[in-house]
Amino acid sequence: MASTTVQIHGADITIRTYQPTDDIEYLTELLHRAYAGLAAMGFRYHATHQDSTVTAERLNGDLSFIAERNGIIVGTVTLYKTLPEDSCEWYASNGVWHFGQFGIEPELQRSGLGNAMMDIIELHAKQLGATELACDTAEGATHLVNWYNKRGYRFIQHVQWGVTNYRSVVLSKTL
Repeated sequence: MASTTVQIHGADITIRTYQPTDDIEYLTELLHRAYAGLAAMGFRYHATHQDSTVTAERLNGDLSFIAERNGIIVGTVTLYKTLPEDSCEWYASNGVWHFGQFGIEPELQRSGLGNAMMDIIELHAKQLGATELACDTAEGATHLVNWYNKRGYRFIQHVQWGVTNYRSVVLSKTL
């Protein structure tokens, strides 16, 4: 993917694919910052406490994206293909791709950057053959559930992941 530049609060932000030279420690710290508000609400998302090894493993999904402002990473999201052995029934369905490890620098949350990154992963998933794009989030994080609903995502199922302390809702959008 060629990079895409978006204007957020008067600044150019470049969205590009993840490169192995990207700083994994910095990305891990970004995820911790991005999820800190959710942690303060009592939700133990994997990204609130994962170490850099987990970040690297997750970034090596099918397609990861990085957002940069002035050369500094301010966002990330990873797109995953259908996995028949996946522990979530919907994620294992034919044609369903999902995304995760979606984090935006706190000062840029609610700025439009998350929407710009979602537009890119939805487009790429469709171009790569996905018929549905799904995600999961804490059932009690109603602000996130509502945000995804506004983007056209609908409830599919509940799932309890071993690395979290909450029940998740799986949401999906037809592409």
